[in-house]
Amino acid sequence: MVAIQLQQFEVQPGQTLLLRDVDWPEFEAILSELGNHRGTRIAYDHGWLAIMTPLPEHEYLKQSLSIAIEDIAEVLNLDYESYGSATWRQQAQQVGVEPDNCFYVQNAARIRGQLTIDLAQDPPPDLALEIDLTHKSLNRLPIYARLGVPEIWCYDSGRLSIYQLQVGQYVEAEQSQVFPALAIRTLPQLIETYRPQGRLALRRAVRDWVKQQVK
Repeated sequence: MVAIQLQQFEVQPGQTLLLRDVDWPEFEAILSELGNHRGTRIAYDHGWLAIMTPLPEHEYLKQSLSIAIEDIAEVLNLDYESYGSATWRQQAQQVGVEPDNCFYVQNAARIRGQLTIDLAQDPPPDLALEIDLTHKSLNRLPIYARLGVPEIWCYDSGRLSIYQLQVGQYVEAEQSQVFPALAIRTLPQLIETYRPQGRLALRRAVRDWVKQQVK
């Protein structure tokens, strides 16, 4: 058996390193070796480990949608907490994942101010955000399902899909449970329209878009 050190691998932006037969202690050791200050994102499912490095386009869209979610919550006067790309894992389920971003809205009060969250006793995020889900080499939906995340927004090629957890599986939905009054699936068109005008113009447009729908 030849031991290969993780630092021997270089994952270029837009590429994914897929490892198999990684047991839980090895997964934990890899997370420790990778550290908290890094550009890669991971997903783990029963021995399969994917390590991905996002492209600048990916990060722009992640940031645009994340800021839009925060602006929406503020206009609607909804409290929320954001935990970014934190690592969510459960040894009992043998899964782990780092979303592009994640939010507590319905359960914001239950975890407010917490710097550590234990899914054995705390609720999972109410909403997870994934960019280019279909281009990731490991299917993340079953991972999120076993973690119990109620809703996922998946942006891919200009389309925003909403998935909601029902009886252990995700079903695509027209409306968000987090923001039921809004036509969330039209957000990509709004972002693309205002992208050339800069971040400030986009944020103003998102806020106006929310106000128009909740008059």
